[in-house]
Order: sequence, then C-alpha cells, then structure tokens
Amino acid sequence: MTPEQLSTTVVDVLTALSDEGAITLPDGVPATVTVERPRQKGHGDYATNVALQLAKRAGTNPRALAELVRGRLEAVGGIAAVEIAGPGFLNITVEAGAQGAVAAQVVAAGPAYGASEAFAGERVNLEFVSANPTGPIHIGGVRWAAVGDALGRIFTMTGAEVTREYYFNDHGAQIDRFSRSLRAAANGEPVPEDGYAGQYIDDIAKAVLEQHPDVLDQDPDEALETFRAVGVEMMFAEIKASLHDFGVDFDVYFHEDQLHRSGAVDRAVARLGELGNTYRQDGALWLATEKYGDDKDRVVIKSDGQGAYLSGDLAYYLDKRERGFDRCLIMLGADHHGYVGRMMAMCAAFGDEPGRNLEILIGQMVNLLRDGEPVRMSKRAGTVVTIDDLVGAIGVDAARYALARYTSDSTIDLDLDLWARQSSDNPVFYVQYAHARVSSILRNAADLGLEPASHPELLGHEKEGDLLRALAEFPRVVASAATLREPHRVARYLEDTAGAYHRFYDNCRVLPMGDEEATDLHRARLLLVDATRIVLANGLRLLGVSAPERM
Repeated sequence: MTPEQLSTTVVDVLTALSDEGAITLPDGVPATVTVERPRQKGHGDYATNVALQLAKRAGTNPRALAELVRGRLEAVGGIAAVEIAGPGFLNITVEAGAQGAVAAQVVAAGPAYGASEAFAGERVNLEFVSANPTGPIHIGGVRWAAVGDALGRIFTMTGAEVTREYYFNDHGAQIDRFSRSLRAAANGEPVPEDGYAGQYIDDIAKAVLEQHPDVLDQDPDEALETFRAVGVEMMFAEIKASLHDFGVDFDVYFHEDQLHRSGAVDRAVARLGELGNTYRQDGALWLATEKYGDDKDRVVIKSDGQGAYLSGDLAYYLDKRERGFDRCLIMLGADHHGYVGRMMAMCAAFGDEPGRNLEILIGQMVNLLRDGEPVRMSKRAGTVVTIDDLVGAIGVDAARYALARYTSDSTIDLDLDLWARQSSDNPVFYVQYAHARVSSILRNAADLGLEPASHPELLGHEKEGDLLRALAEFPRVVASAATLREPHRVARYLEDTAGAYHRFYDNCRVLPMGDEEATDLHRARLLLVDATRIVLANGLRLLGVSAPERM
C-alpha cells in the first residue's frame, strides 16, 4: 500500500463521513491529503495530519475528528492498526501483505513507476544555461545544465510537455568585445582592456585566419564582422558539443538577434501600450513597472530610438507566451538576483501571473576543491573553470549527480577527490553500486533458474518493510521535486533507498545457499530486489546519470 493509495483511502473515509452528516466541510472534502513516512520508528508505517488541518473547518477539535477517521480506517482491508498521537496525528500501520504488494506494483509499472499526472496538460518552457557564446561554459553554467536537464526530465515524468530552450545571446556589447579580442589575437596585439583572454581566443583567431586569410586586409568594420560571425559560430558549436557530451541537448536554440530583426520588440512594446502600461518621458519610452512591484519604472526605448536591454526581455517573454507555453521557467546565476523584480513586474504588465506564467530560479556559486584547496581556473579558458575541466576531473555521471544533489539556492563546495573516489562515501558511487549489486543478484538468480514471484504476505521482516516503504515513496518524491523545482530531492531519496537496500541485503538472504531448495520467500525477496533495481534506475535516469549493471 503506497502513500498515494492511503491518501485516496483517507479521502474516501472523509467523503463517507461527510455524506452521512457525521462531519460538515463547507469547502468540501479535499481531493488529496498528505500521507508521509513518520520520522520516528514506532509511529506506524505512515502518518497524516489531516485531522489537524480540517478540524476547524469541520467545527470540531482535531482529536475528535481523528477518532472518527480512525474508526473507519481500521475497517479498511490492508490496514493493521491506526493510533492517534499528540494533538491529533494519525499513525497508520499497514498489514504485511498490503505493504508487500508494493514490490509487484513497482515491477508491473517498470520504467513508468514514479510517473504521475501532476502537470498533465501543462506546456513548460525551461530556459537554462544560455551562456554567452564568448567562451567555454563555466562551472556556474554547468550547474544549470545538470539541474535544468534533470528538472525537465522530472516535469516530463509528471505529465508536462517540456521544451528545453537555450537563449543564444548573439547581440550586444559582449559580442563586440569578443570580436575585438579575436581581432587583437589575430594581429598579435594585447588583449583589449575589456576583452576576453585565454588559449581558446588564440585558437579561434587562428581558425578564422585559416578560413579567411585576407581578413586582416579587410576594412576594419568588415574584418570585425568576420571575426564576429565566424568566432561566434565556432564558439557556439563548441558549447553545444560540450553540452551534448554532458548529456544535455536543447529543443530550441533561440537567437537574441532574431528578436531585433523580426519586429518582435515593436510588437511587445505595442502590446504593453495597448494595455496602458507605457508612457513617454524625456524623449524615451518607459514601462510602468513600479505599479507592479518593481522598485522603479524602466526605460524600454531610449531617447535615441534604440531598444534598452529590457526591450529584448519583453519581446522574448511575449514570444514564448505566443508559442503557447503555460509556464516559462528561467534559470539564472546569483549575479542576476536584482533582475527578478523587474521581470516579474514585466510579466504582470502583460496581464500574466508572476510565479506561474513566469518563474525565475536563482543558482548560487560552485566552488571546486582539490586537496582541500580551491581550483581557480582553467588552463584553456584562462579565468574560469569550465565544463570540460569538471568532466575531465570526475566524469559526467559524478558531475551531473554532484551538481543536482544540492538545492540550487545554496553554494556548493565540490571536493573533486571525493567525487572521483570509488567508495561508499562518494554518493553517486554509493547509489550506482546498489544498482549494480541488485543487477548481480538478478543475474545469479537467472543462472539458478529462479524467477521472482509475488508473495506479499511473506515480506514481513523489519528491513523488508523499511525497503518497501522507501520504494513506495518514489512517486511522491518525484511529484514534490517537480512542484518545488528541486531535483536534489531525487538524489537524496536515492541515497536513502540505496541504504535501505544494503541493510535489507545484509539481514535477509535472497538466494538459496548451496543445495538449499528455493522457497516462495526467496522468490518474494527476489521480486523486492527487482523492484529496487527499477526504482534506482528510474531515479538515476531522472538525474541523467547511468545505472550500471556491473562495477
């Protein structure tokens, strides 16, 4: 019996009590109630605080409502006992047979176990990484690659239609600085004061010269455009290749330059004008964002007729909404924190709902350590640590897992020595080893001609129960990770479940020894092992991490 099934059972009990007039809920019976594993052993298999939540609405006290619910729950098949704790918590103990049935449910669902319809019908646009094509992806962008791609997988698992989008910033001052840096390198000149440095600049400049031997003889503006066009194309090709090797591919690569060439900015400005949210002052066109919570109004079109930085944001957001996306999620680095208020005000100015139609997630810094000392820069990029540096140090699996394992609003200190280690104190190794271990048992069972079978009533050992409850939690964890935008919940869950499996294996023999005859208990435990394999594989897949069968 899973938490979701228990939630449905509690809702059914509340509905029956309401229909009979035993309780009155003015707002009606909730569609779902929270059922969780209790933090302390001895408090049953599951717990719910539904009586505390609904008592006031029902015009009674929590313990009185809990008594009514307990009386009905105890009569439900598969529930062994219900106790009332504290002010009105309900602690539920499930019969071994009902709990053991989880293993068969997991195996029957296979790769679909953990899926739900929580976001069914929602079109979600996930914009992440979006690093400027002026250099290799730095460690902050790599974090968003891991988290963003995992979040996309989790949204898909919960029913959403997901589009991964990369905003290709090929318009503006940073591209000009990049172009001047390439031209300086090609001429053997020092790096411009505000330019980019590193071996990659020299490499790209050399490649431009090979493709266009006469570039230095061109008119200065024409030469600069050549360096811009070729350099940006080469840099972006490298970025895409690095991300692909990291297991991250995008559905849409949206060029900022397209907004300015297509008239999208004019359309966005016109729409905001129609809504009464723009005005002219000092020769410029302003967006009235202060009335939507921003700290001040913002210039959209400057007095010289050129679009301000915000103009591109307006056009891009409107373009996404016109493409039919219900939710637009943007993932930004910590240095963009001050950007959130104006973007949310912009969303409201279009008549949309900030926090729903537009969400902005802020990611904090990542620090790499080796031998306890900070790893400060890449030999190739010159000033930053890049995606290729990280992958070269610990591999794709460890890098993706490590970056997705922490809440994105916290700073990470990644110990490269730890994450490269083949030992149980390396979290990704610990989880992958558990998957390899269950795969080995299943291979050995096949060699013995032993097939898993469902005998849920036999799985009554304490460690079997712990593992079954862990497996039953997986759909709730996935749904929570999607709702809260927190893929790290999946990683932490996998570590807990791997631990539950190792403790089960240490206490419960799965395969017969020597000439011992196989029993239904062996088959039932083998089914539990297979269910564990499925959950570990499904969870690792959501993080974009491999599930090895041998290690």
